[in-house]
Amino acid sequence: MEYQTRIHGRGGQGVVTAAELLSVAAFLEDRYAQAFPTFGSERTGAPVVSFCRISDRPIRVREPITAPDAIIVQDVTLLRQIDVLAGLRPDGHVLLNSARPAAELGVAGHSVPASEIALRHLGRPVPNAALLGAYCALTGVLSLESVQAAIRTMFPRQVAEANAAAAAEACSYVREAARA
Repeated sequence: MEYQTRIHGRGGQGVVTAAELLSVAAFLEDRYAQAFPTFGSERTGAPVVSFCRISDRPIRVREPITAPDAIIVQDVTLLRQIDVLAGLRPDGHVLLNSARPAAELGVAGHSVPASEIALRHLGRPVPNAALLGAYCALTGVLSLESVQAAIRTMFPRQVAEANAAAAAEACSYVREAARA
């Protein structure tokens, strides 16, 4: 089984870090993973795309993901600028960083107020960890505990714990929304 995720955001939002965290979480679950970004212009605020492949077997391919199983959109203003949903598999998942419902944004998917959750836990609206917690609940590809462990390997203790808490809150948010 190979699961492919594409993450869209803007430079400075932690798009590359989000893909790296997914790959570390996969390694912690004894799986294979590959994470890499593509950049247009290298400036803060420019659109950025990162990719993450997770597999039970070694990954040989080294190209961008064109038919993702999941798409994470860290900045929903990109929905009006580029086709972030291009190539999404028919049974794929879409996760948006927004307090507005996905349908209200014209997307068949799920929304989570990741920036607001991050602001409560970190004091800054950095949505990547919260979105990864929501991703765990939405896809079931990785456990929340593995994502939190990956966060703890990448950040200093206080920042790691705040991000881990944001991930847990977003995971609960998606699970509760699914029950409603």
